Amino acid sequence: MIRRHACTLALTLTLGTGSGLAAAAAEVRLYAAGSLRGVMTELADAWARTGEGTITATYGASGLLRERIVKGEPADVFASANMEHPQSLATAGKAGPVALFARNTLCALAAPTVAVSSDNLLDRMLDPKLKLGTSTPKADPSGDYAWELFARADAVKPGARAALEAKALALTGGPTSPPPPKEGSVYGLLVAQGQADVFLTYCTNAVAARKEYPQLQVVTVPAAFSVGADYGLTVLNGAPPAAANFARFVLSTQGQRILAAHGFALPQ
Repeated sequence: MIRRHACTLALTLTLGTGSGLAAAAAEVRLYAAGSLRGVMTELADAWARTGEGTITATYGASGLLRERIVKGEPADVFASANMEHPQSLATAGKAGPVALFARNTLCALAAPTVAVSSDNLLDRMLDPKLKLGTSTPKADPSGDYAWELFARADAVKPGARAALEAKALALTGGPTSPPPPKEGSVYGLLVAQGQADVFLTYCTNAVAARKEYPQLQVVTVPAAFSVGADYGLTVLNGAPPAAANFARFVLSTQGQRILAAHGFALPQ
């Protein structure tokens, strides 16, 4: 696993071609996973106060953002909810090295009427009467992690994978999904509206959703089929020097402290 200090050095050594703008005058275009909206807003504000530049952010499903970058949309920094999407840009020669900058874990967000706990979570997800929501695999890493959870669940209860894949509802994060609300939690909204009885999402998302919808439940996934998420950060070729400075800020002690305050686990 890439260590944070090594990634910081790599980012320092490979800043891309640059635009010749002074870092303090630069506007950095950030493309970031939707699950990072809250923490990246705080990180951007904290970094802007240093006077090095400002951040203009676009949020969405990491896979869809990667596709937009590949098609030519101008981005300077890409913060993904997995390592694969930014690494594909680096492999294609479109970006510098990828830094592991945060970790997350899947939790279950459940309606108040569902009798659910960590101990019976798998049985409840398998219950044909309950609607199980996920994000869209391939387009959104959260959906990919949910499918990984299904595979791990099969070792706990044979046949669980096929049953869960068959019943899962990909309700968000896809190219044809309804746009999420500009403010607030799409996951909390979907569960509160009854479109899903149980929704698998990142624990940081689930906690944020419950702040908005206190009646909802946040359930820890048992260790036997728990799935973690590694978040990757890269600077696109041609970005201004300020982009690499912002990336280093995210990896700095101050940046990592902000991530931790928002519930993200830090790289080891």
